[in-house]
Amino acid sequence: MSSSDLGRALCIITGASRGFGRAVAVQLSRLVKPGSVLVLTARSGDDLRALQEELSGSEAGKAGLKAVCVVTDLGQKEGPESIVKAAVEASSEEIEHIILINNAGSLGDVSRFTKDFTTMADVDSYLSFNFSSCLCLTAGILQKFPKRPGLKRTVVNVSSLCALQPFSSWVLYCSGKAARHMMFKVLAQEEPDLRVLNYSPGPLDTAMQEVARSVTGDSGLRKAFSDMFSEGKLLTCEESCAKMMKLLLEDKYTSGDQIDVYDRT
Repeated sequence: MSSSDLGRALCIITGASRGFGRAVAVQLSRLVKPGSVLVLTARSGDDLRALQEELSGSEAGKAGLKAVCVVTDLGQKEGPESIVKAAVEASSEEIEHIILINNAGSLGDVSRFTKDFTTMADVDSYLSFNFSSCLCLTAGILQKFPKRPGLKRTVVNVSSLCALQPFSSWVLYCSGKAARHMMFKVLAQEEPDLRVLNYSPGPLDTAMQEVARSVTGDSGLRKAFSDMFSEGKLLTCEESCAKMMKLLLEDKYTSGDQIDVYDRT
């Protein structure tokens, strides 16, 4: 491994079928050595297989990159288990870098305010997908790929400014991101050999942002998102992803820290 590549890697990317996760898969494929494996996971099988086909036909694919699809719902118990199983099956003794990108997530119902959430099932469902599955998947991967000489392990949490600041009518999203943020800070403290990055990709031009500017309950926040879009202030997934790849390649960040796309590093 050097500052120009991420080594012969086993990369697990959740939410890989579109948006930021898809950009991560494409850019990672260009930075890993031949013999690397990308485990692509999402709920949308058609989109995943289209990405798999694209990667297989790329220069990296022709040079020996393997892409594996796992169509699963992380909100269900078997979701994390199926991903861990696929990662173990796809791995080999030649792998020198495990990279887990916890990208999958949902906005939740942003049309309602905190006082409107009286049904526990709604909250439990959101947290199962956005928090519990993330913790269980990360734990499962770390157990199956324990610390050993010659193996580097990197875990990325795709975070948000919402992990640190309250956004009115976004109680589920902010709470989920805050919980994940602290989860990975604890992990970094517990596992000193692990490289843990909380990365906030910024305001992206995605389907999630379209929902945000359409149905956000807080009118001021909804207008702010609409203005970002109309004024061309949204970032492309590729732009933000490039910053994250730079952080991973340089590997100078303090493990557990949150770094925003706009931070100077």
